[in-house]
Amino acid sequence: MPNLSQIVQKIRSKNAGPFWLTIDIFCGTPEAYEKTVDGLSTQRVAALFKTDAATVKRFDIADLNVVKFSMPRPTIQGSRDDRDMHGAGWAPLLAELEIN
Repeated sequence: MPNLSQIVQKIRSKNAGPFWLTIDIFCGTPEAYEKTVDGLSTQRVAALFKTDAATVKRFDIADLNVVKFSMPRPTIQGSRDDRDMHGAGWAPLLAELEIN
């Protein structure tokens, strides 16, 4: 099975304020978008990032061939326990996830 980075054009993660993180999946083509939408569930993303699926917000934007996930950060941005101030380290984890 291919991993997500082999299907899509780009995966980017970033802060969405000090309490939230957002991950954008730029699919590039309608075919890649459909494969991503069908093969990547919110529950799998939540499990990967060890968060409650009920707190993960998912946005499927077909007109742009983009899938977006937003979720609470595990620690507040800039706090003593924050190891990723900009939220950029989350995208590579999702990129390695296998897609059906």
